[in-house]
Amino acid sequence: MKIGILTGSGTYALPGIEAVGEPEFVETRYGSAPVTTGHFAGAEVLHVSRHRPGHELLSSMVTHQANIAALKECGADAILSVTVCGALDANISLGSLVVFDDLHFLANRLPDGSICTLYTEAGEKGRGHWIYERPFSQHLREALLAGAQDAERYVVDGGCYGHVDGPRFNTKSEIRMLQNCGVSVVSQTAGPETVLAGEAEIPYALLGYATDYANGVKAEATPVEELIRLIEASGATFAATLAAAVPRIERDKLEPVGTFFRFD
Repeated sequence: MKIGILTGSGTYALPGIEAVGEPEFVETRYGSAPVTTGHFAGAEVLHVSRHRPGHELLSSMVTHQANIAALKECGADAILSVTVCGALDANISLGSLVVFDDLHFLANRLPDGSICTLYTEAGEKGRGHWIYERPFSQHLREALLAGAQDAERYVVDGGCYGHVDGPRFNTKSEIRMLQNCGVSVVSQTAGPETVLAGEAEIPYALLGYATDYANGVKAEATPVEELIRLIEASGATFAATLAAAVPRIERDKLEPVGTFFRFD
């Protein structure tokens, strides 16, 4: 069993991974993606740093299609993804983890403006509609929740992840609109990952770490220094939680999320 792990801002290398070698660029029809193969928490893992070392790629440049396609090419049986995020719910304390159970990503577009899908050609084999009640794997969600508890990290069970376009942060008006839609937190990368993993039929779950309150959520804005401090602290929290979650993943409980209605 191979577990894909996608990390973001502040976690450019996976702490604790016993890497086989340097990241290898895996070629896909969507471009190449750097994949580090190794062992982590007793499992074979495939790590992708979505922004790459030094935050080479801003959120508006992340190669989501290539990342998911490369993990599928390398044989990932499941994907655990992590993201730092801004809280829209004032009751979520900063430094908290969130294991999401819903998604707000109405635009369904990649950073370049194209539609978020792996099926880009008319008549392409496998094309169709991804149909689901919830977009995240329940088994992987349960593993993350138990992992956070084992690691003695405070975690919120459930919440709506809101994908927003970067690289700028949002206005108060935009945040109010998302709050009215029931969004719990926002960040700028996990919407496309969720959709593409669903199309690729790879079970996927998303773990968030609240680093700030979004614009207007609190009377006083989160100081930038506090945002930076929490981003830097997130790596250790993610690593501890993932290390406790990975051993809880059972191959026979892994299945694609929802169904795929195809036209072949």
